Amino acid sequence: MANHKSCEKRVRQTKVKTERNRFYKTRIKNVIKDVLSAVEGADKEKATVAMKTANKYIHHCVAKGILKKGNAARKVSRLQTKVNAI
Repeated sequence: MANHKSCEKRVRQTKVKTERNRFYKTRIKNVIKDVLSAVEGADKEKATVAMKTANKYIHHCVAKGILKKGNAARKVSRLQTKVNAI
């Protein structure tokens, strides 16, 4: 348990940031699943639209500090390779 004022504040801030990060990471997973499901269905048009949304959202998360730049680039690259293979 926190014994100092500053520790209590850090605990509160950590809770808020944890919830925010959980929301963003869950959304990233869902966006990626949308692209992968479109790729499995071999629907080129739907996959392209989903990929555009995923690319934009993943890079938005980089700007927010949720993902690192290399991690985002790797995710986008792997998804784009699958979309292009259709």
